[in-house]
Amino acid sequence: MINNILHILILVFFFTNHSYSFANTLIDPPTIIVDGSDVYCPNTYHKIVTNVIITNDPLETSTDVVYIQISSGYIIGQDILKLSNNYTNPSIIGNFNSVEGKLTLTSTNGSLPYVDFITAIKEVEFYNNSANPSGIREFSISIGKGNLSYLPRTGHYYEYVPSSGINWTRARDEAAARIYYGLQGYLATLTAADEAQLAGAQAPGAGWIGGSDAETEGVWKWVTGPEGLANGGTGTIFWIGVSNGTATAPNFYANWNNNEPNNNIQTFKPNGEHYAHITAPGIGKSGAWNDLSNDGDPPGNYHPKGYIVEYGGMPGDPDLQLSASVTLSIAKITSTTSASRCGTGSVTLKATSSTGIISWYDSPTAGSPLAAGNDFITASLSTTTFYYAQASDCESTRVRVTATVNIIPTLNVVDNIVPLCESGSITLNATTDVGTVNWYASSTDSSILGSGNQFTTPTITQNTTYYAEAVNNGCTSGIRTPINIVVYSSPDVNDEEISFCLGSNTELDAGLTGMRYLWSTGATSQKITVNSRGIYTVDVTNENNCSSRKTINLTEHTIPEINYIDVNETTVVIYLKKEQPYFEYSIDGTNYQNSNVFFNVPSGLQTAYVREINSCGIDTKNFIVLIVPKFFTPNNDSFNDRWEINGLSFYPKASVTIFDRYGKLISILNSNNPSWDGTYHKIMLPADDYWYILKIDDSGTEKRGHFSLKR
Repeated sequence: MINNILHILILVFFFTNHSYSFANTLIDPPTIIVDGSDVYCPNTYHKIVTNVIITNDPLETSTDVVYIQISSGYIIGQDILKLSNNYTNPSIIGNFNSVEGKLTLTSTNGSLPYVDFITAIKEVEFYNNSANPSGIREFSISIGKGNLSYLPRTGHYYEYVPSSGINWTRARDEAAARIYYGLQGYLATLTAADEAQLAGAQAPGAGWIGGSDAETEGVWKWVTGPEGLANGGTGTIFWIGVSNGTATAPNFYANWNNNEPNNNIQTFKPNGEHYAHITAPGIGKSGAWNDLSNDGDPPGNYHPKGYIVEYGGMPGDPDLQLSASVTLSIAKITSTTSASRCGTGSVTLKATSSTGIISWYDSPTAGSPLAAGNDFITASLSTTTFYYAQASDCESTRVRVTATVNIIPTLNVVDNIVPLCESGSITLNATTDVGTVNWYASSTDSSILGSGNQFTTPTITQNTTYYAEAVNNGCTSGIRTPINIVVYSSPDVNDEEISFCLGSNTELDAGLTGMRYLWSTGATSQKITVNSRGIYTVDVTNENNCSSRKTINLTEHTIPEINYIDVNETTVVIYLKKEQPYFEYSIDGTNYQNSNVFFNVPSGLQTAYVREINSCGIDTKNFIVLIVPKFFTPNNDSFNDRWEINGLSFYPKASVTIFDRYGKLISILNSNNPSWDGTYHKIMLPADDYWYILKIDDSGTEKRGHFSLKR
């Protein structure tokens, strides 16, 4: 009876602390060794192991579950683990958890011998559904009790323990009380990306981990496990600051979520947040961390749901082989370098791969390898040829690499010497049978001025040489071909303004002899005769085929016609029916001027003259100027003895009545009596001012004024 009770207590201890015992005898944990690290060919199903050896205690020969997990490099949504279609034993089924990247092999009939699970493990296949996968996948095969994850790199185990609402302090203590096959548990300390991925993003749940800055705000330490025992038990610093802080030695790693840590102070957590927690799925980055208060937040996204326990690395831990690992390196051509050459010959192609030896083929599928290695020297080629680089024995990885054979171009220059008249820009021409033409300023200059069959130069004022070269994908036509631009002078012509008389002929002259001529009239002689106004041009071309255009503006001059003449006292204005700038004016027929206004014109009968400056014609018109003398001196000295208005005789109806200052009529002058001698009834009148009224005709218009009689 006592032995039975003891047996029961031993079993309770076993299930509680993950260690094996049977009756009063401890059972040694099993060990597993696997072979099978290999190369994975994309788009294939590949078995992850080739051999499995499980060693077990004779008292314990069976189990009910085995876990196979993609422990490193896992890509959710792409990577899959499954039992092959050839495996038909219904006693073991496989269930793949895509979140954890874990395949669980479970017995359907209770515990089964390890040998049955060995058969099943050998039938586990990996598949990646990406069209272009890459990287390395590491797989852990675990036979120990409990649903733990194993990371081959660290040799540690990771377990998620659900416990809703648990605070950090209690989680730390519970984790430290857990034992896995003699391994001491502790809140996980995640010091690298693969560890954080496996125990975070791939864990079955989120919860507390062993980081805290409770001792000093902003100085985050791992305070549990081996890292917590470091530095004399003060812990290992891994982060300084808040969300924009810095990861520190020795691992230089942290996996904080967006804008974390932030020491968020709220009413329900007045002391802020000082404990690390893996954030619930769907919040920011998968598997990343945030800081919480010791009790966490109320129910919601930041309410604690459990904690992550890590086993391994503690003082006194036993050496276990409950898990084994293999890797698959995904075969992939990671880079290729095509090559080209000018004309017939061989080229060297290059490629690198993620794993294995590269084989070279001349077809995208099947065929025999032409060579092996990263470099491949082709046979002599005369045309562009495709080759294919393959990683390892994976035909699906073949990548095309091009060996390009470029034709050496031939250059044809239209003109090696190109004339240019005076200065300016000119277009040069050259062609090639393949590729393009490059233009240079010298035979060795590397700077390309332009490309194409034509090149338009900048303004050129002196003899200049440019160079053409045909280029086809880096292959040139050889020595550059010079094209010389020779600058010649153009004929020196001057434009002219010429006028001619209406209705007459005039001769136009190009001005230079010994040239070729082309007039706007179509004439080709040096001189032409025309009889109508207009703009005439003549292109004058010399022996160097350089031309200049002379423009002659031929204007037609008309004959002037006087319209009327305005006489105001001694000022005379001549008005024409049509004014022209080429008319000249005169009132004596000798002295001509450009203005039609004349001042101080003598009294009497006058003649107005208007002529065209080139003697095309002239017009005249008589006019009379009446000047009333201001005084006269009737003293019989034969000078100014009579008062007379010169020209009055030309107005038969004109009359002038003369009065003294008292209004007494003294004399009446007209065409028959044109002057007054200063007497009244032959009696000499005294010196004084006298008044007059001048009437030209019967219109009633009169002019009044006065003059002086001086003695």
